[in-house]
Amino acid sequence: MLDPGAFIGQLFVIVLLAILAIFVIVVLFRSIRIIPQANAGVVERLGKYHKTLMPGLNILVPFIDRVRPLIDMREQVVSFPPQPVITEDNLVVNIDSVVYFQVTDPRAATYEIADFIQGIEQITVTTLRNVIGGMSLERTLTSRDDINRQLRGVLDEATGRWGIRVNRVELKSIDPPASIQQAMETQMRADRD
Repeated sequence: MLDPGAFIGQLFVIVLLAILAIFVIVVLFRSIRIIPQANAGVVERLGKYHKTLMPGLNILVPFIDRVRPLIDMREQVVSFPPQPVITEDNLVVNIDSVVYFQVTDPRAATYEIADFIQGIEQITVTTLRNVIGGMSLERTLTSRDDINRQLRGVLDEATGRWGIRVNRVELKSIDPPASIQQAMETQMRADRD
């Protein structure tokens, strides 16, 4: 006959071992972090920056270390909607731009700015207005490379402290006002004729 006290004792030991096994599995699961290639992870220990995780297997202190969302280290492309810009001769042109950038310092990209994509967009718009504001419409239409170079220089300098390198800035389109565009088309037809 089974002794009820022994049975309860054995059941208690089994439950205790099961709880201990679950705890060990959770600790192991929380202490190992695999970072995929071309990504980096910022680790905070008790809320303060501790280290940056590189791709591969990484060991953490469970329940104390926290990994922030992973940061993509590949070159990224951001296209911004057309921006109305006033030229030196007081004409409004719509300029559509694309920025190619890459995160070089995950720590700075995490802690130096809240949203680096929005920051890049705002600096691009402001710089574009400054550069185009000092040019006539004709010069704006004919000197894209010069505008791209000026934009890239200013953006790269401004985003450098955020841990971001601007590789290239391209103007997709420069659209003059409709009346000017019609006049240009009429002049081109007359030249061809």
